[in-house]
Amino acid sequence: MIQFDRTDIQKQLNQPSNALNLKATMILLIGSLILAIVLVMGVFLDYFMTDTLETQLGERALSVAESIALNPAIAQAFSEDDPAAIIQPLISPIQQSIDAEFIVVGNMDEIRYSHPNLEQIGRKMVGEDNERALLKGETYLSKATGSLGSSLRAKVPIYSENKIIGVVSVGFLADDIQTLISNYNKELWLMLLAIGLVAAIAAIGIASYLKHKLHGLEPEEISRLLLQKETILQSTHEGIIAVNSKGQITLLNHMAQQLLFGRDVSADKLIGEPISQVLPTSDLPEILATQKSHYDKERRYGSHAVYVNSGPIFYENTLVGAVSTFRNKTEIDQLTKELSQVKQYANALRAQTHEFSNKLYTISGLVHLNKKQEVLEFIRMENDIQQEWIRQLIGKVSDPLISGILLGKLNQASEQQVQLAIDPDSRLKTPLSDLQKDALLAAIGNLIDNALDAVKEKPAENRCISLYFTDVGTDILLEIDDSGPGIPSESESRMFDEGFSSKTGRDRGYGLSTTKRLAELAGGELHAEESDLGGACFIVSLPKRSREDEREIARFDHRR
Repeated sequence: MIQFDRTDIQKQLNQPSNALNLKATMILLIGSLILAIVLVMGVFLDYFMTDTLETQLGERALSVAESIALNPAIAQAFSEDDPAAIIQPLISPIQQSIDAEFIVVGNMDEIRYSHPNLEQIGRKMVGEDNERALLKGETYLSKATGSLGSSLRAKVPIYSENKIIGVVSVGFLADDIQTLISNYNKELWLMLLAIGLVAAIAAIGIASYLKHKLHGLEPEEISRLLLQKETILQSTHEGIIAVNSKGQITLLNHMAQQLLFGRDVSADKLIGEPISQVLPTSDLPEILATQKSHYDKERRYGSHAVYVNSGPIFYENTLVGAVSTFRNKTEIDQLTKELSQVKQYANALRAQTHEFSNKLYTISGLVHLNKKQEVLEFIRMENDIQQEWIRQLIGKVSDPLISGILLGKLNQASEQQVQLAIDPDSRLKTPLSDLQKDALLAAIGNLIDNALDAVKEKPAENRCISLYFTDVGTDILLEIDDSGPGIPSESESRMFDEGFSSKTGRDRGYGLSTTKRLAELAGGELHAEESDLGGACFIVSLPKRSREDEREIARFDHRR
């Protein structure tokens, strides 16, 4: 089970958990954005509202002016001796009802017949903006300064029998319009200010929420964590796959891609896919369901045999996903084989040490008995045996590692009172590749150990092992015979299976399978048959040339 919290992340980075740089930056940026939006909206709405109010007041003034100009009573009053006496009483209530600053009716000479200031009646209209209405008959809005001040005016001509006889001017003072616009804009800016304050508070809340979700980390810390994670993930020699709580793949490193899917499948295409569809034999769905870990389960994906460890991932006691790691079984077997070879060397040295200890005890006893001549004869005999072994091995085998393990096995067999004989015609002078050397070392070590186990129940005079090796011809051959009981018929079909052994005990059933695998890896074979000595005979054949050499020769011949 994998579980972590925020403090774990902070400890990894050695950073304080209360850093506020990101939070302050986010508040500043979001606040600046809100301020800019409020200002732009305020200016736009201020302009829009000013223009709208002026347009509405202008349309209102035009509408009133047009209704007055179309009033028959107004047109008829122009033919009376005192038009103002008729027109002024008609205009005053209209002016009060529409809250206009003034409504002025004038004749062609721009003499006023109505005005809010009675003293101005009979005087000439001020502003000099009546020409378009009186001369051209146009209806329009204008801005001019009259007797009451600067104002927005609606000008409409008055017709009588299709002839212009006067003009109606309805106006609102500019100061009154600005006061009205200011009142509206004040409310607008207050509303925008309230929106800005609420948005600022929301910005602080958003920044705090994001800071919490990012575990209090700053952007540079997140970037460094991501770089570290990717580096560790891709440099790990084990395959790693992680899924979320829904069983979708969230993480996949290169080693997992190569072991499980091959190089042709893109890791990016697998991210987000359900693990149950991509890898039906995966343990991850079961891990999500049971929340229990699995360890060292053997699986095969394509041509790769792997060991799988799987476990759930918890965050703050909540299941957030699961992860599986994959170790290449071949590499573990290779390491096991190398350790086995080291063990064989150690056993051979131990046997040799034990044997020589016995011989030293023999020499010591003879010395105490004052048998000097016998001591010399014994030493000479042992020296001759060792020198003969060394002479044979040096003359027959060019590789020192092969010679070393053979010498160790000769001493081991001698200690166990087993006759290990090397055929006089044996020779191995061909330079060996690493694969060939590994295969032969494993074969000599494992097969001779098996032969020693097979003959140990025999009487001492019948404990025989014969060893023959040669590089004459196109192959390297290694043959090991023993006088043991042979291979049981019920074991013949399974004796090369990993973990199978006809003997009891732990750590058995790997020697023959490892030897066969290494022989095949070097392009060779391992066979078993009945021995002339009455027991089992194992034959290892390795081609002298590797597959790469054969391809290179084929390419050279083709070019020729």
